[in-house]
Formats: sequence, structure tokens, C-alpha cells
Amino acid sequence: MFARILAVGLLAGILAGALASGAQMVQVVPLILEAEVFEVVDHPEAAVDEATWSPEDGVERTTYTVLTNLLVGAGFGLLLVGAFVLVEMGGRSIDAFRGLLWGLAGFLVFALVPSIGMPPDLPGPAAAELSERQLWWIGTAGATALGVGLIVFGRPPWVKALALPIIALPHLIGAPQASEHSGSTPAELAHEFVIASLATTGLFWVALGTTSGWLYQRIVAHT
Repeated sequence: MFARILAVGLLAGILAGALASGAQMVQVVPLILEAEVFEVVDHPEAAVDEATWSPEDGVERTTYTVLTNLLVGAGFGLLLVGAFVLVEMGGRSIDAFRGLLWGLAGFLVFALVPSIGMPPDLPGPAAAELSERQLWWIGTAGATALGVGLIVFGRPPWVKALALPIIALPHLIGAPQASEHSGSTPAELAHEFVIASLATTGLFWVALGTTSGWLYQRIVAHT
């Protein structure tokens, strides 16, 4: 049973990661490359800094991007299938449609709601300290996951009523912001990047949820 659960999570995650990689190459990567032109203009010293390693443009960069997406997909796939096991133990069945709903919840938790306070950034513009942004993102994702869980699984109405304040709390605190705003990256390009990034991430979560639910129903639930 454990091997089947593991296989479903990995397979669904790899498939979703591969699909997201293809979408990124079409929608997201061209915007990043365009923004890097402005980054070199704003920070010419970075273009000649040989102390900081980065993958070469072309095949090497694409390979690292795809591998990262596959690993992220596999990790989220295992997390999602683990949630399926707990839900099924509670008496709820899993199929492709319910998997899709879980995928949409994952998109809300890990992408859409955190992006309200901290949207995806292009290279170039100044940003707050990385550790501060990571801490805020983790707190926001955790609060959103708890809030969504209360809405879906909470029984008394007052429990469900706690969901919105919990989800809103990180946004009331506020995401960390850069001390100064600089860079010549056009606002239109940044806006287009946010939309493309969220669309690609949404595609990833829809594919992951639907595929993992479908595979789980056929490989795990019927054994």
C-alpha cells in the first residue's frame, strides 16, 4: 500500500511539473529574459561578477528549471496524496474531481493568497530581505491552509467564522517591503509577469490535483 501511495504522489507530481515547465517556457521565461536586460542596465556590476555562479543561458538553464519543477512537483504530489490518505481514513472518497478541488485549494494556499501581499517578482527591482519574505510567505501559507481547513472541515458555525480572520491576519501585519524602490523594469512587464506566473502555477495545481486524484482512485483506493 505504501509503495502505491508513493508511486501516485511521485508520478502525479512529475507529470504536473513537466506540464508547468512547458507552460513556463512559453509564458514566463521570455518575460524573465526581457527583465534581465533591464537588470544589467541597472546593475552592470552583476554582469561581470564571476564569484556568483549561475547556470548558462540555453540548455543548462532550461535543464535546471525543469529539474526544479519536477522536484517541486514530486514534493507537493507526495504532500497531496498524504492528505488524501487522511481524508479517506475519515470516510471521504477521493476521485479526479475531488482531487481537482484539492488542487485549487493548494493554489489558493501556496500561490494566490500569498501573492496578494507579495506578488511574484521579476529580476531587477529592489526587494525586502529574503529571510523576512520567506518567513512571511510561510506564515501566510500556513494561515491560509488553516483557514481553508476550517471552512471545509469545521463543524460548528463559529469555527468556520474564524477562518477569514486567520487568513487575513498576515495581510493585516503586512508583507515585508523593500526600503527603497529602484530599477527601470517597466511596470507593464512586471504586471504581465505576475499574471503569467499565477496562470502557470494554477495550471500546475489543477493538473496535480486532478491527476493525483484520478491515479489515487484507481491505484490506491481500489486495492
